[in-house]
Amino acid sequence: MSYSFDPKRMYRMPTHFGPAYGPRQSPDGVKFNGKISHKTTTVSVSFLSNAAQLRKLLPPGFNLYGDPIVTIFASYMKEIQWLAGRGYNVLGVTLNAEFSGKKDKVHGPFLTVLWENLADPIITGREELGFSKIYCELPEIRISSDFAAISASWLGFNFLNLEVSSLKSITTPFPTGPGDFEPDGLLHYKYIPRTGQWGTPDVAYPVISPAYNPNRKILEEFTGNGHFKWNVARWEDMPTQYTIINTLADLEIKQYTSGSLKRTIGDHDLSQINQKILE
Repeated sequence: MSYSFDPKRMYRMPTHFGPAYGPRQSPDGVKFNGKISHKTTTVSVSFLSNAAQLRKLLPPGFNLYGDPIVTIFASYMKEIQWLAGRGYNVLGVTLNAEFSGKKDKVHGPFLTVLWENLADPIITGREELGFSKIYCELPEIRISSDFAAISASWLGFNFLNLEVSSLKSITTPFPTGPGDFEPDGLLHYKYIPRTGQWGTPDVAYPVISPAYNPNRKILEEFTGNGHFKWNVARWEDMPTQYTIINTLADLEIKQYTSGSLKRTIGDHDLSQINQKILE
């Protein structure tokens, strides 16, 4: 007799061994405590770019929102409960965008790509949430005095170096004004090809991760001067990703706008804050 699916549980391939455990489903069915899980260090650099170039990166229904700002960020996470105290690192690239649909109209950073150095969050994030996650090697961040630096590679090929120097502590929040970018959430485009019909999607729709995170607490924050360098890749260097690297490397840098380093504690699993498909 074949197995059946419990509609109250979450499954991922391989489904033959029962429900799948991960950030949104624990073995005992109890939600992980997001207030104490995740100790995170994040470094980021933002720059003003070319609007025409950025529009070419946006899927149907999306457009640029405000200034054509691109942000490269890397986060290094420790003591994650759903990984039994382990951690992993991520590297992402966002640009300010808006989605206008028949029902929903939202704006926020659009996640063009998110590299991670562990298969488990890549699989769960792609399949369950619609994040554009792929793999790379992300060594630990280097922090010394007023300087922070990161690097990223794929099977030994170094494709990005990023640093923030002259770091200074932020003791009070930056003032807000009419020109400030206050997002509705992090925007994504989920796409999965249909088996046997490779040019046809099984799934293709926009998704939002709402900005509100009641569990995250900022421990300390620094601002500084950001700089980065993409290393142009050949097919031989990164057979499945070289077009991503080279497209990002080709983006015009009109002006660096900010660099930062932030340490936080707490996070959420994106199941309790209305992660949803946009219509």
